[in-house]
Parts: sequence; C-alpha cells; structure tokens
Amino acid sequence: MYPSTTNPPVGERTRWALVAVLAANMLVDALEVSATLVAMPAVGADLGAGAAGLQWLVSGFAAGFGGLLLLGGRLVEGLGRRRVFLAALLVFAAASLAGALTDSLAALTATRVLKGFCVALTAPTGLAIITSAVPEGAARRRAVSLYSLFGAAGFCAGLLLSGLFTGAGWRWTLAFPAPVALLLLAAGARLVPRDVRDSGARDAGARDAGVRGGGLRGPGRHAAACGAALTGAVLLLVYGLAHLAGPGREPARAAAAFAGAALLGAVFVTAERRSPRPLVPPVLLRHGPLLRSALGAAALNGSYVGFLLVASLHLRETGRSPWQTALVFLPAAAPLALSALHSARIAARLGPARAVAAGAVLAPLGYALYPRAPDADPRWTVLLPATACVGAAFALAFTALHLQATGAVPARLQGAASGLYQTFVQAGAALTAAPVAALYTVGRAPALCLVTVIGAAGACVALGGLVPAARAAAAPPPNHP
Repeated sequence: MYPSTTNPPVGERTRWALVAVLAANMLVDALEVSATLVAMPAVGADLGAGAAGLQWLVSGFAAGFGGLLLLGGRLVEGLGRRRVFLAALLVFAAASLAGALTDSLAALTATRVLKGFCVALTAPTGLAIITSAVPEGAARRRAVSLYSLFGAAGFCAGLLLSGLFTGAGWRWTLAFPAPVALLLLAAGARLVPRDVRDSGARDAGARDAGVRGGGLRGPGRHAAACGAALTGAVLLLVYGLAHLAGPGREPARAAAAFAGAALLGAVFVTAERRSPRPLVPPVLLRHGPLLRSALGAAALNGSYVGFLLVASLHLRETGRSPWQTALVFLPAAAPLALSALHSARIAARLGPARAVAAGAVLAPLGYALYPRAPDADPRWTVLLPATACVGAAFALAFTALHLQATGAVPARLQGAASGLYQTFVQAGAALTAAPVAALYTVGRAPALCLVTVIGAAGACVALGGLVPAARAAAAPPPNHP
C-alpha cells in the first residue's frame, strides 16, 4: 500500500534472509492483540483496573494502528522505507519495555497507542520492501505467502506465548516483544536495502511533502493534519463510548468527547479537501464494493475482538489460568492460521461474496452460542462450538473481504484502497471494545448481546453483497445478442 521505489538487487541468500526478518516482524506485530487479551485480567488485578479501563489496552492499540495507516504512506514516501521501518522497530521495542515497567494504566495505554503507530508503519512497509526486493514471479509469490502466513500465525503465537508468560507475571508478556524487536532491528540494519528513488517518485512526493534543495522533508502539513485529526477523533470516540454505560457512565464527558471527535472529523475533511494529494482519493468514497467490504470487515473484526474480550474476563472470573484461557481461544484463532496459504483459493472457489456471507453468518452464531447465564461454567466442551464458529467465520470471510474490497479498484488506487480498508478494520476493533467493556460491568449477557448485534450488522452488509454479485453473474456478456 506504500509508494513504489526501486531497491538495489540483492543476492538469493540475502534476499530470503530479508524475507525471514520481515515475516518475523509481521508475526510480532500480529501477536500484540491476542497476547494482551490473555494478559488483560492479570493487568487489571495488579493495577486495580476494571473492564472499562482495561479495554484501552486493546482499543488504544487499534486506534493508533488505524489512525496512522493513511498517513504512514506519506511518511515512507518522504523519509524512505528503510529509515521508517528501522525507526519504528526501535520505538516499538522502547514502548514494549515502558509498558512492562509502568504501574500506571494511563501510561500503559499511551504505550499501546504508540505501539499501534509503529505497527501501522512496519507491517505495510515490510510488504512493500518484499515486493521491491524479490523479483516478480514464483519467488515473490512465495515470499508474500510466507509473510501472510506469519501474520496469520501471529495471533495463535500470541495466545500461546501470553499463556506461558502471564503465568509468571503479566509484565513478561508485555516485555517479551522488546528483545525480539531489537534483534530484528539489528538484522534489518544489515539486510533492508537503502531506497533508490527515481525522479518520478521524487517529484510525486515533493508535491505534498515540500522539497527544498531536492530532499523530501516529511508528509506535508495537509497529510500530517489529516493523520493527527483522524487518530484524535477515534480516540475521543472510544473515550465517549466507554462512558455511555455501566458504573462509569458519565453523559457529560461522553457528549464532550463526541463533540471533540466531530470537530476533529471536520478538520480531517477540510484538510483532505484542501490537499492537492488527499490521503483518500474522493473516487474511493463512491466505490460501493470497497465501502461495503470495509464496513463488513469493521463489524467482523470489532465483534471478534469484543467477543474475545468478554471471554477473557469471564474465564478469569471463573478461575481459569492464562494458559487455560489461551487454549480455549485457540479454536477461534487457529483456522485462519491453518488456512492462510489457501484462503485466496477458498474465496475464489466459493466466490468472495459467498465466502464473506458464510463467514458473516457464522460469526454471530458463535457469539450467540457463548453461555450467558451468570453462573455458567465455561468448560472447554461448552465453549468449543462458539469459538469454532467464530474461527471458521474469520477464516472464510477475512481474506474474501479484502479481495472483494480491492478487486474492482483500478491499479493506481490499490494502495489507497487498501489503506482505507485497513483503517476501517482497526477502527472497528477500537470502537467496539469500549462499549462492550462498559456493558460487561453491568453483566456478561448485555455485552454479548452487543457483540452479536454488531456481528449481525456485518452479516447484513455481507448478505447485501450477494445481490449485486448474483446480478453480475446472471448478466449476459457484453456482445450477447
């Protein structure tokens, strides 16, 4: 999704060492949410925080991730892939250590937002480095498949590692990515090639970044204003939603937060309209398949994270250890990892619209199967139908949603479309976790009800996609008599 540059050719052995480093970083990025979900109850017990406060560990990361994705491309364009990738790794390691050492929930939340910023830079930049360093053809397909596989496997790895480390203390769970990131930083400094910009890329970047003496100097004031406004608006929306229900209900604070989010939203729109190179090309805002898929993905990812948040808190309340919680979550995460290399083929065989619809129906079914009674015993056999349905839903729908979102977008807009889509995905997680956690303080049933409603809304959006897909399939070819 990030701008195209060309890199110097590298040897075969060096090239695959580079792919291994970038794929390992993707794994570390992907495990951030799952590891935190397992460790979250232990953090709350140690810091004296309830569900409404703990949800910031998830929503803060997602808000930082989604808020910077659109701006990240301009940062890379202005500063270069290598520089941005390595700097983001260093900050990620520092934020991991800071989060593990703090005794303040507010400071821990700040590190989570900062880590979201870093992942918004490293994840797509790593893929861009692969596509420029590996020749087109079978080698590139293998490299991208490996990168995607590590990303899908990262969620499972986070569950297992967090189950292991949290038993010794939640701080170990938050700290263990730091030394891994530093090792990847050292390897990346040797392997990531330096950017070689052609004059066309340099001139394109200069129009918005501002060039003095031939050097790119950042993303440009319009893009920077858009990125800051978008991130701030999402964070304020999360804050407002967190204060709408439960014991922490404060309507005045919620209203003030929503007003601030609306103001920042207006700043974002104004800056986009005035920018000679908006982060979101206006034509994408009129692209039906892209917007429908983005909304469906936001509902799917948001309800998925909300479901795991509720299950994590419930399992801890009933005396399950972090390791037991991780094992219970595996059926909800493993299908995506196991099908990662074949997900595009599955979506093509079923048709993206049908795959999305099947997944979107299975997800709310899984949420509805989770026990709601106050005294329900969450035995593994009782929870398996729910978690298995949710895992199958993600495996079926997640890749298909992305294919459906970008399939009809012109090649020149693919990067911007992918960025917009991923922003929706992360915003869905950020904006769902807050109200779900607030309702959980009232009872598990209301929280699960909201998760199910959000999942069902995503199903409605996905099922709506079957109608135009069926019409397109039934339409005669252009030269049909």
